Amino acid sequence: MMQNMFRTGFLVRATHTLLTWVITLILFLHNTDLRKCEEQGELLLPVLFFLLVVLSVLLYFAVSLMDPGFVLTDSVKGSNEEMESMIPQSSSPRLRRCGYCLLQQPMRAKHCQTCKHCVRRFDHHCPWIENCVGERNHRWFIVYLLVQLLALLWALHIALYVRVSGISPSLTWVLWFRVNGFLLVALVLVGVFSVVAGMLLGIHLYLVSINCTTWEFMSRHRIAYLKNCGDEENPFDRGVFCNLWNFFCICRTVVWEQTYDRNTPNSV
Repeated sequence: MMQNMFRTGFLVRATHTLLTWVITLILFLHNTDLRKCEEQGELLLPVLFFLLVVLSVLLYFAVSLMDPGFVLTDSVKGSNEEMESMIPQSSSPRLRRCGYCLLQQPMRAKHCQTCKHCVRRFDHHCPWIENCVGERNHRWFIVYLLVQLLALLWALHIALYVRVSGISPSLTWVLWFRVNGFLLVALVLVGVFSVVAGMLLGIHLYLVSINCTTWEFMSRHRIAYLKNCGDEENPFDRGVFCNLWNFFCICRTVVWEQTYDRNTPNSV
């Protein structure tokens, strides 16, 4: 039973939810600006902070439970013949069958041994959301990171301000730690998570701007369709603006073989 709980990601999601609400509760119950605003009847900031936390939790579960783009059949739309007719045969590598699930892998797809499926435009398997990040949930993963980072930075400001301003000459460090111990722990956790979320957001925005996935960036030398490209060459790159527009605003399955064939130098 315990293995099933780990496998389904229940414990990871429960831990994330518990940490989120415990830290939020500490910030509301401690002598922070949120508490002072509540006591003074100024509810705008506490309500906005609470809604931001709720939004981050909802986005977390949406990304965590969403289908990242699992390859469940041999074709994208229609029959295999229709699929193959859409793909130029001049220079793009032939579709290959996955050695694990025995389905045809579209270009940029990869099998995830944790999820037991091939994922379209595979980016990585994220242990914190216990799900793959792929074609269908990648944009929402970035939106989640942005909202989470905003909530963490706001929480960090609240906790850090109290820690700095709460020290007085007449208060010993031992007594201060007894009073503010939980807040200090929350401050450390929020600080670490803020750095991680900020780094992840920056890295993913950069990769999206050049139309590259984490898997392609890290394993370029092992990927068949990138082996023959130069170190600085990306056959899927259409420029920063087009890359960002297509990623965030175009919600459809992309036949990457067509883009690859158009942008590969030896195409006919």
